[in-house]
Formats: sequence, structure tokens, C-alpha cells
Amino acid sequence: MQSNVLKRATNGLTWIALAVVVATVQAETVVVVSSRSNVSNLSANQVGQIFLSKRATFPNGDAAVPVDLADGPVKSEFYRKVTGKDANQLKSYWSQLIFTGSAKPPRSVADSAEARRLIASTPGMIGYISREALDSSVKVILEP
Repeated sequence: MQSNVLKRATNGLTWIALAVVVATVQAETVVVVSSRSNVSNLSANQVGQIFLSKRATFPNGDAAVPVDLADGPVKSEFYRKVTGKDANQLKSYWSQLIFTGSAKPPRSVADSAEARRLIASTPGMIGYISREALDSSVKVILEP
């Protein structure tokens, strides 16, 4: 009897720990631009429009060039929070736009470190990275 209680308690603690880890990963995605950029903040809606090719400029009129990450948890969390689209909806969205010739998806890079380096070197670029990849070469303009 005591063994079953211990197993249930352990399983409960495992689920709580897993929920904390998932929440931590989800909370660590940030949207960044070069530290040399004139852009200081954007709304989730503005960022979503840029990443879905509905807008090609920042509010100040400067060109906005989005940089996407390869498929993974950071990308999934970003698109879910900023556009409300999951991975399947996003693939369907881009398939339709590509087929009609309306737009091309953002340039994709392998990971947050590569995205940060690219964004830091080009003031017109915007991207999302994991918080742990932040350094002074980029600045956070949205924490979705």
C-alpha cells in the first residue's frame, strides 16, 4: 500500500517538474533586432505580420527582413504565441502562398546562435531566438 502511494507521489512530482520545464522553455523565446537598429519595440501583431509576409517594413518605414529558425520548440512556441498558428497550419499557409507566387517564407537558419549573428550584422533583420542566446549584439523588442 505504501509503495503505491510513493509511486503516485513520484509520478505527480514528475509531471510537475515536466510542466515547469515546458513553461520555462516557452517563456524563453524573445524577438530581436540588431543593437544598431532604430526599432525599439513592436507588438505581437506587428511581428506576426512581418513573419507571415503581410508587412515588409517596420513602423518607421525601414525594410524588415525576417529570419526564421529551423523546425523545433523555439519556432513552434514563437509562431503559436505570435501568429496563433501551429506547425501544420504554418506549413499549409506557406504552401498556399508559394503555390500562388504571392510570397516566400523567411530565410531559415539552423539555431538561435546563427540567427543572432545574422541579425546583429544586418540592422534591417528581425528574428526570434532563445533567451539564453542573447548578447549585446542584439536587442529584445518583444517577449511573446
